[in-house]
Parts: sequence; structure tokens; C-alpha cells
Amino acid sequence: MARVLGSDEIFRKCDPAFFGFDNTDDLVIHDGATIGQDKAISAIDFGLSLSSEGFNIFALGESGTGKMRAVKLLIAERAAEQKAPSDWCYIYNFKDPDAPSAISIEPGRGVELQKDMDDLVRSLRVEIPKAFESKDYERQRGLIIDEFQKRQKELFTGLEEEALAKGFALRKAPTGLVIVPVKKAGEPLTEEEFSELDEATRSEIDKLGKDLQEKLDDLTRVVKSEEKGIKEQLISLDRQIGLGAVGYFIEELREKYSKHETILAYLDAVKEDMLSHLDDFKPQDEQPAPIPFIKMPKQEVSFARYSVNVIVNNSDCKGAPIIIESNPTYLNISGRIEYKMQYGFASTDFTMIRAGSLHKANGGYLVINALDLLKNIFAYDGLKRAIKNREIKLEDVWEQYRLVSSSTLKPEAIPLDVKIVLVGHPYIYYMLYNLDPDYKDLFKVKADFDSMMELTDEAVKKYAYFVAACQAEEKLLPFDSTGVARVVEYGVRLAGHQKKISTRFSDISDLVRESHYWAKKAGAILITGEHVTRAVSEKVLRSNRIEEKLRELMIEDVLIVDTSGSKPGQVNGLAVLDMGDYSFGKPSRITASTYMGRSGVVNIERETKMSGKIHEKAIMILSSYLGSRFAQKKPLSLSASITFEQLYEMVEGDSATCAEYYALISSISGVSLKQSFAVTGSMDQNGDVQPIGGVNEKIEGFFDLCRLRGLDGMQGVIIPRRNIINLMLRHDVVEAVRENKFVIHAIDRVEEGLEILAGMPAGQMNSIGDYPEGTLYGLVAQRLHKMSEALKPKKGEDKNSSDEDDAKQKSGDQEKGA
Repeated sequence: MARVLGSDEIFRKCDPAFFGFDNTDDLVIHDGATIGQDKAISAIDFGLSLSSEGFNIFALGESGTGKMRAVKLLIAERAAEQKAPSDWCYIYNFKDPDAPSAISIEPGRGVELQKDMDDLVRSLRVEIPKAFESKDYERQRGLIIDEFQKRQKELFTGLEEEALAKGFALRKAPTGLVIVPVKKAGEPLTEEEFSELDEATRSEIDKLGKDLQEKLDDLTRVVKSEEKGIKEQLISLDRQIGLGAVGYFIEELREKYSKHETILAYLDAVKEDMLSHLDDFKPQDEQPAPIPFIKMPKQEVSFARYSVNVIVNNSDCKGAPIIIESNPTYLNISGRIEYKMQYGFASTDFTMIRAGSLHKANGGYLVINALDLLKNIFAYDGLKRAIKNREIKLEDVWEQYRLVSSSTLKPEAIPLDVKIVLVGHPYIYYMLYNLDPDYKDLFKVKADFDSMMELTDEAVKKYAYFVAACQAEEKLLPFDSTGVARVVEYGVRLAGHQKKISTRFSDISDLVRESHYWAKKAGAILITGEHVTRAVSEKVLRSNRIEEKLRELMIEDVLIVDTSGSKPGQVNGLAVLDMGDYSFGKPSRITASTYMGRSGVVNIERETKMSGKIHEKAIMILSSYLGSRFAQKKPLSLSASITFEQLYEMVEGDSATCAEYYALISSISGVSLKQSFAVTGSMDQNGDVQPIGGVNEKIEGFFDLCRLRGLDGMQGVIIPRRNIINLMLRHDVVEAVRENKFVIHAIDRVEEGLEILAGMPAGQMNSIGDYPEGTLYGLVAQRLHKMSEALKPKKGEDKNSSDEDDAKQKSGDQEKGA
């Protein structure tokens, strides 16, 4: 049954007396717990508590519902109860330099190990040269060399005496020592002198020279063998001296890190490498420049292989680490290997490995915005790979795209133990869930943040505490009870439901800040309801330029929308235009035209491809209901068209179904409909009126047009009764309804609205399928009967010919619509 709504039904007022305080300075601020998201909070707590594989969390909800804030608070509480995880370091791999080794150590000790290794190198660069400059070392080295030289002298002296006795001498040649024949004076025998000798003498000299040369060769082999032994003795001496310097420091470190097998093995490898490269610690002689006249920078010996690269330092971590990754690129998440350019070449080593968010959050929590993650190439796949393999592996992802593969480091993978929380819009969640087969195995916990909560006394109190917290945090002016009440009413309007209140607290925070601005500008010491109302209206004023332009066109009658009088086949419909940051109601003329034919109801928007699927469905429902009312005895013989006049964009939705039905009935019956009303509402095949969206914006849009033309008490809107619960209208609309200057009708059946617009009863079908005279449906039935009779074939006329004419009529209608 249709009824007129009172002012108390179209607005849910919040009583300032409910709060019981003078201003928000009187409130004791709570701990900042998330308001109205019990279900989502429970899901996050479940996900954080469960350490099983794959139970990572996706926190989804509309923007401004406090997802990120709630996630941070819950993680911070849990992380504070946990121990700080180990530090992670990369060290030089002496067996495979291209594969640096990873080691873990207690939090804070990574930097300690790094300092110890730096101190070790610094100390040995002093101690090793000092040891090799000692007199004891020089003495031992001199003894070894002297003994070798003495032995060498003895060997060559004997051979030289034997050679002189036989007329030969030892001489140095480019190839080494050789035996040459000499004269009695000791001078070498020349070739001419040798050729002048007789055959027997020459043969004797050749034989003796050959024997002596063989002895010289044997002696040379002996000397070289002893030379090799001497070198080994010198190396052994250097090692012994070096060990005296290195061993002491290494043993100190071994004792300090005795509980870490990996570090002990590393220290042993360091000791062996140092003893093998003792010359690196000795003072280096400056080498001549390879290119004359060009002074090259002095080449320093690198001791980087003895460094420790601490990529994760948890020394300052009071609990489990919490990383909020604001720029989730692949490199920022998985880590990177940096390069340095020198002389046009890029080089790197293990000390240039840098940690990613996964390294830093290892043993704790990593929070990432899902949209930012998906916008970065390779990032999502890299994150999934790390979760699945439970390890962090540094890779060059661009290597597969290069024409030439280059060698680089392959650091050892680090075991991964982290709880990952993605935060994003519901659209992203459902897209990943349905399109990515891996997603449901990696993010098993869904934390769904609602955009509204039940409007209870407890919720209203929490709103007051939230306002107080915002005021205190940003040092704003305090709110009095009327100001807080107005903020609560704004929250109900955002929710679009009289028994709900919005949880989009980012919007509420903005309203608090803007209200402070207007109160400050007015010189007030308290923020009142007037200041909050001003903030709301000013926000609308900054965003409604397009709405004002459209309303101006309606006032100038460029966009034709009547708000007085009556016309047949025309109804004011209501639509909502959403600009993204602002939405508003826009009245539109809906007209219907009927004529003889059998084409049925033609949707002009559909024929011109300006109609969405839902709107097309609504026209079919309308046609179905029309048939159920007037085609019980015989088929409908009707051609009709329905359209939104002066519409130049797509039409979508079913909220205009009732208005389109009224225009069609009016056109068929010839009864004029009041233009002082606008209609919104969907309908089903049984004629029941269904609720629609944007009811507040639609009512306010038509009200503003009527207000500018002058309210006369005859104007109003017709809405579904089921939308009463959604009404939270502006104060000026509520005041106009209270003063009977504007009327809001709520209906359950489509006929109820028809009777309001036509000013006559719709009529009920009797037992034989007829409608009473003097009713709207009676007039429709009569008109349809006349059309049907007119379309019947006359005597002698071929029925097939009549059917062909109908087909041509239908084709003509379609061409007209196109």
C-alpha cells in the first residue's frame, strides 16, 4: 500500500545528548583498536597464529576501511611477543668464488663478525710484514740460502777442476753453463784453431768434451732438484712465520665462534688462503707503467674476500621484523647484486649483494599492497616462487632476455620463514583467486573488511572515540556533542542505510580535518554541528561543477524536464551519475509511443546499441508483465517504443522499469501523468516493486531542480517501500518534507505509483479477465481491443497477406528505431 513518508522516516537523527560529554577533550582515548571489523580482525589473527605452509593473508576491502592500519596494529602486537630472528651474512666461497656462501648468526652478531674480520685483516697487514722483517726470519732464510749456495759451489768446483785438468773450462752461455776447450793460457779454443788440429786430437777433444758435458748436465739436474727443495724450505719457512702471525688471531676467532660450525669452517678456509697468499700482506713494490708517460693509479691488493657482507642486521630489532614494502619491485623484494663500472667494464663481488624485503622480513612479517605488486614486472612471480620453494634465491631475471649470456654471481639461497600479508581491493582478490591456479595454495586466509557496520549504541560511542583520537593525534580543535552527532549522521549517510554506519574511516578523518578548518576560520574554540555541516556542503561544492551545469541546462529548458502539469506517455525518471569522487542524481524524461502493429515493445536504446544487458532485461520483464495483465484472452496487438529523451550515453540498470511501465500505460490509455513527480524503482514479472541503488542522490537531484523552479507542495518522488531503510537525506530536503513542500511516496506494487501519477484507480481484473470501467487498466484494455480488431483481416483478405503486412510493419519499426 502506497504511503507518504514523514520527515522522521527519511533521516536517522543522532541525539547529541546521547554522548554525555561537553567536548571530546573529556574523553579518554582508547588504544586505537580497529572499529567494526570483528570478522576481518578474527581472520587476520587466525592467519598470523597459524604457521602452516600457505596460510598467508589477503586483506581485502574498499579504500578507506582501515585495512592497512588494522594489519599493522595486529602484526605489531604479535611481533612484539616474538624473538628477533638471526642475522644473515654472505661470505667468500674459497672453493667456488662465483657462489658466495650464506651464514646465519644470532641477531646483532653479524656486524660483530664483520668487524672481527676487518680487524683481522687490519692487524695482519701490520703483523705479517713485521714478522718477515724480523732478524730471526732473515737468519733462518740466510742459513737455507747459504747452505744451498755452498752445496752448489762444491758441486761446480769439482767439475771445474776436472775440466781444467783435461783442457776444458766452464763458461756461461745464453742457454746456461757449457763445457768449452781451452788453450794452456786458459783462453777458449777458436774454431780455426780447432780445425788446424790433427784428426786424432780433435776426436780426443770431442770425446772428453762430451763426457764432461754429460757430467755437467747431471750436475745441473741435481742443482735444480736441490733448488726446488730450497724453494719448498723457504715456502715452509714463510708458512711457519705466517702461521705464527695468522694462527694466533684465527684461534681467537675460532674460540669466540666455537658454536658455529659454518663459521669455524670459514675461518679454517680463511687461514689456508692467507697462508697461501702471504705476499699480498707484504709491502708491494710500485710496478712500472705499462704505457710510457701515462701514470696509472696504484693497484692495491684486494682483501675483500676476507670481508663479511651483513645483508640483514637485526641488532636493533625488539621482536620479529615488520616490513611494509611501499615499492614492491622484483629487486626490492628479492634483493639485488650491484655492479661498479671501472674503465668501461662492470664488475661485482659478494660484498655488493643487497638484501630485499624478503631478507629483511625473514622470521617476521611482510606487508605489500597487492595492486603495487601486480604493476611491477616479475615481482608477483618472484614472490610466489619464494613462498613455494621456501627460500630466497638471488637471480638475474633479465638474463634470459639477453642475446649474450654473461657470467655473474650465484649466491647460495637463504631459507625463508615469513608471513606475507597482501592488502588490496576485492576486485584484485577475486581476479587472482579465479585466474591464478597457485594463488589459493599460497594465500589461504581471506580477511574481508566491510565498508559498514551495525548502527548500535556501542558503534556510536566508538565513533566519538575515533573523532577524539583524530583530534588529539593532529592537535585539532575539540568537537562538542553536536559536532560528533553530525559526524555520526554523515557516517550513516555514507553507509546508505539507517541501521548501518560507515567504516570508511579515511573519509571520516577527512571530515574531522575539514570541520576543524571551517571552525578555525570562524574563530570558534569548539567544532559544532554547524561546522561539520559546512564542511560537508563545501566538499560537495568543490566537486559538483558538472551537476550544476546539467541543472543549469534544465532550468534554461535545454534539457527538457517538466516539474509541473501533466502529459500522456511521459514520466520523469531518475538516474545516478557517478563521477568517481562524486555522484549525483539526474532527472530524465522517459517517453513511450504506441501504435497499431504486432512488433511488441521496442527499446530504442537497445536498437541503437546504447542499452546495457540489465536494462534490456528490464524491458523484457516490463513486456512480460504487460502481457500477464492484458493478454489473458487474446495476444497483444501492439507496437510501442520506449526511450530516454535527450540521452547521449549508455543506459544501464533496471531502476527505471517502473517509470517506463507508467509511460507505456499512459501512452496506451491516453491518460496524462503528473510531471511534478519523478519515479525510481525496479519491478519483477509479478508487478512487485524492487529496491534500487542511489536513492538519496536521486531524490536530492529532483528536489534541487524543483527548489530552483519553486516548491509548490505538489512536487515529489515515488520510490520503492523497501528503500525507506536507505534514506538519509539532506537537511533541506527533510525540512521541505516536514513543511509539506515536497512529498515522498513509498510503494510496494507498480499499480500504486500509477494511481498517484494518473489520479485515478488502476483497476483490478475480475474473474472473467476484464477490468472495471472508469479505471486506468480498463482504458488500456479497451484501446488494446480496438487495435486488435483493427488488425483483424477483412472479409476476402488473405491471412498470409496480412501477416506479410505485419512483418513489413515490424521491419519499419526497427528501421525507425535505428
